[in-house]
Amino acid sequence: MAKVAFIGLGVMGYPMAGHLVRNGHDVTVYNRTEAKAEAWVNEYGGQSKPTPMLAAQDQDMVFICVGNDDDLREVTLGEAGVLNAMKSGTILVDHTTASADVAREIGDIARQAGIGFLDAPVSGGQAGAENGVLTVMTGGDAEIFEQAKPVIDAYARCIERLGDIGAGQLTKMVNQICIAGVVQGLAEGLHFARSAGLDGEKVVEVISKGAAQSWQMENRYQTMWQGEYNLGFAVDWMRKDLNIALDEARKNGSHLPLTALVDQFYSEVQAIGGNRWDTSSLLAKLERNRK
Repeated sequence: MAKVAFIGLGVMGYPMAGHLVRNGHDVTVYNRTEAKAEAWVNEYGGQSKPTPMLAAQDQDMVFICVGNDDDLREVTLGEAGVLNAMKSGTILVDHTTASADVAREIGDIARQAGIGFLDAPVSGGQAGAENGVLTVMTGGDAEIFEQAKPVIDAYARCIERLGDIGAGQLTKMVNQICIAGVVQGLAEGLHFARSAGLDGEKVVEVISKGAAQSWQMENRYQTMWQGEYNLGFAVDWMRKDLNIALDEARKNGSHLPLTALVDQFYSEVQAIGGNRWDTSSLLAKLERNRK
């Protein structure tokens, strides 16, 4: 059993912290909205604290899952940030999808204080978090990774170290780049099927047995065909992630024309009110244009 703090109880962090309790760990939580933290304590036990710093006091490990670079800096480096309370020899694990630059920045500061740091963004969505089957892409020191892995296993189906600090975030960028292209392809295929008067379900039943098969096709085609887009990861967050990837591409000289194009398509989804729709809503834009 480890003594741990979990900072950030959004759609991902809330169940992830719960899995830590279920696996026998002593968990203290912090959330910006105190009512959410209170609800978590009522559901899982443990305790909550009013600041990240207080939650991090006397913990073996601290986990973070917040919204973006600015949120991450606030809860780690801010006046009430966790690094003001963590002791040498403890470990900080960041599950936020953020830039590689902020991971390296926080990692350097943590290292100077004798604190281990892992950037460890996750993939698998809300369902993956709730079912404890997330994929965790990790950057950091190999020894720190091995120490943290048995605790992270509470909510992970796959956890791998990809390299030094920043490698986890860079791998998550690859993940989002790949997803963007697949979702757009699926949206266009379903749009074409409807325009051609085909039975979408029968079409997918056939083509999913071949090379066109994907996780997105298997898990999203029915709701896309029915025009339902309330399945978790929001367009606003996808655009945040894609812009992180596009910024990094400008630095490393890679060319991402499809990613840039899909990012613009998502901006059109936002323009028709789809900010909180899930990422499969690329079809909604195409169907709106067809009408």
